[in-house]
Amino acid sequence: MNKTLLSIALLSLTAIVSFSKPRLVVVVTIDQLTSRNIEAHSPYFGTDGFRKLMQQGSVYTNLTYPHVPIDRSNAIATLMTGTSPYYHGIIGNRWLNPTTAQPMACTDDPDHNGVSTIDKASPRHILTSTITDELKAATLGQALVYAIAQRRDAAILLAGHAADAAFWKDSYTGSWCSSTYYIKSAPEWLTAFNTSPERRKKKKTEFEELTELTNLAKLCIEKTGMGNDDTPDILNICLDASATPDKKKKLTWQELQAITYINLDRQLADLIATIQHQVGAQNVAFFITGTGYCVEPTDHLARYRIPTGTVYINRVANLLNLYLGALYGSDRYVDGCSHNQIYLNAKDIEQKRLRLNEILSLSQSFLLQCEGIRNAYTLESLQTSQGKGTEAILRGMNVTVGGHIALDIAPGWKLINEDSQEEYYVDARCLESPLIVYLPGQEGKLITDPVSADRLAATLAAMLHIKAPNACAALPLF
Repeated sequence: MNKTLLSIALLSLTAIVSFSKPRLVVVVTIDQLTSRNIEAHSPYFGTDGFRKLMQQGSVYTNLTYPHVPIDRSNAIATLMTGTSPYYHGIIGNRWLNPTTAQPMACTDDPDHNGVSTIDKASPRHILTSTITDELKAATLGQALVYAIAQRRDAAILLAGHAADAAFWKDSYTGSWCSSTYYIKSAPEWLTAFNTSPERRKKKKTEFEELTELTNLAKLCIEKTGMGNDDTPDILNICLDASATPDKKKKLTWQELQAITYINLDRQLADLIATIQHQVGAQNVAFFITGTGYCVEPTDHLARYRIPTGTVYINRVANLLNLYLGALYGSDRYVDGCSHNQIYLNAKDIEQKRLRLNEILSLSQSFLLQCEGIRNAYTLESLQTSQGKGTEAILRGMNVTVGGHIALDIAPGWKLINEDSQEEYYVDARCLESPLIVYLPGQEGKLITDPVSADRLAATLAAMLHIKAPNACAALPLF
């Protein structure tokens, strides 16, 4: 083959590869979405939402997360980074500040003011790159990246470090806002949206709240020009499948779930149709996924005499401090607790010239005597453990922001922190969280084999022909 023919062949191959890449990737993360509930409520769905996705998309019904415990923040961070909290650092919605020993949210950052909010926040606590960061780097900043969510943590974790902006709804004013980490001031189209007549209604139904979010997502695409050129863009959205009890309506949990999933179905149908019309169906790739956990009523456990109980971790932490005080003299040996982790006051322990390893060992022995606690692990004991059951616990810890001891709570028990109002129900069975990949021209297929959530970032990287996030060791799905 001569040089001319070779050049033509290479150019043709490049054109095919470029054309095969979507102009816009839309990732819709639905908090607490489960495959079981999609199937249960499918008779009530229309033809263009979940039903269309399930029939024409690649449906992975059993998406699993590599770490425990799972909540909204650490699940989203895992999806975006392709790794676990052990590396990306987001161990939960909240944790104890290592410096002040005070509770903090995972996106708190006093160095960056809010835009249209008093919240000070940024993605500084994400310790690795995200798929959106890698897209920005690969395109020299030309790719557009936006994230929209009802809650601050979801928006910022979906956006990553290098995004153009993350937008969330201020819990006090109800306005859509951001952080000066991303933008200096709100864009004109966002200000117009915040002040539009249809938003003046103070009390909105869940469907109206959902509609407002998806309307903002569609407006963002229109006003920023996402998907208008050959440089691929990413829009990350977070919706919510949790059913909120309403005592006034006196609806059962099943009825509330049905309403929630019907609302989601209608919003997905509108979102998909509008975005395909704006950008062109052949130019958009949709990824819809859940966060790997679901909060449901547990009243039936005691009613049917199923073993259950509650571990009040704040009380356990206080008792541990009294126990250590009885051994070494009254002092503050325990800084506090967050989620399933207990933080020791390592600085004061060192100043008292006590051996931290000895105190950790005594703490483990004490905690194992507490009802509902199946085991208590230090980071070191997890790292040297050979048991498969401890791998997920280790991946859920982080040496930078995590505690000194992680509690393994018995299945069927609740973990409650009365100080921070955290509540976590332990369920070791497979949840079956879905991942739906909806691409132009793709034939629908069903995959029931377990698929790890860290593979989403690797899959997006392979599709966009860019590097995976720098802590992502997972293989792409295709």
